[in-house]
Amino acid sequence: MRTRGRLTVRGCGSLAVAALAATFLLSAAAPARAGAASSAGPSGVAARSAAVENAATGRLLWSRGLNTERPMASITKVMTAFVVIKLGHLDRTITIPAAVTGYVRAHNASNAGLRPGDRLTARQLLYALLLPSGADAAYALAQAYGPGIPAFVARMNATARLLGMTRTHFSNFDGLPYPTPYSNYSTAANLLVLGRAAMVLPAFRPVAAQPSYRLAAGSGHHAYWWKNLNPLLGHYPGAIGIKPGYTGAAGQCLLFEATRNGHSVIGVTLHSPGSISSANPADAIRILNWAFSDLN
Repeated sequence: MRTRGRLTVRGCGSLAVAALAATFLLSAAAPARAGAASSAGPSGVAARSAAVENAATGRLLWSRGLNTERPMASITKVMTAFVVIKLGHLDRTITIPAAVTGYVRAHNASNAGLRPGDRLTARQLLYALLLPSGADAAYALAQAYGPGIPAFVARMNATARLLGMTRTHFSNFDGLPYPTPYSNYSTAANLLVLGRAAMVLPAFRPVAAQPSYRLAAGSGHHAYWWKNLNPLLGHYPGAIGIKPGYTGAAGQCLLFEATRNGHSVIGVTLHSPGSISSANPADAIRILNWAFSDLN
């Protein structure tokens, strides 16, 4: 990866983020420590960066390229959801902006098929965001909660700093490769922090574990059905989330958690082999099998 200059994050311009600082600091997981990694680890892992830790204690079990900055693709949407949930008012109604259609088309982005003018709650939009990885849902949430997209992205960066994610930068709300393929980045260590912080939220954890979600047509919106793109759910015993992603620069990425025999582990893989149409959970499965064997 290229060495980048340190980026300066603009202030949020909102007292709301400052007011949440204490809450974030209390709930944030401690960053993983490079020195805690075991010298032995899972074999056959092809990801350029990867890490796994005990989800309950934060103890790092194994890592590769732990602090190397890499694009994270749609794992970005975990932070989008985290910021929305922390700001609250999840039962507020959000009207889907007309601009989402052009946005999705312009970027050839994964989407939830949202119809402009439909009115959905923020809670419903979290399913549209996390299951089918809807860039349209991310757009609608960012626009509503910023308020405005630049302010929302600033909130994401401020939240990353509050969580101790010092080697992370968000240039957008969905992980698409703009303004450059490498402008939206994080590290395996930082993403473990984000994953742990998100998975303790009651409004996040059950959404990330949901295989699919059906929303019947109602007053103000069409019917929707969204399938979770996480390749571990329903295929790896004990998998409970949390978010995959892909861009050409990022490769296959997966932030994941699973439980077995009373143990929970959370891990991440960045730039595993695979394509946009062929999710590759092989690295995550090798890491999970090794981690549970090591814990038992």
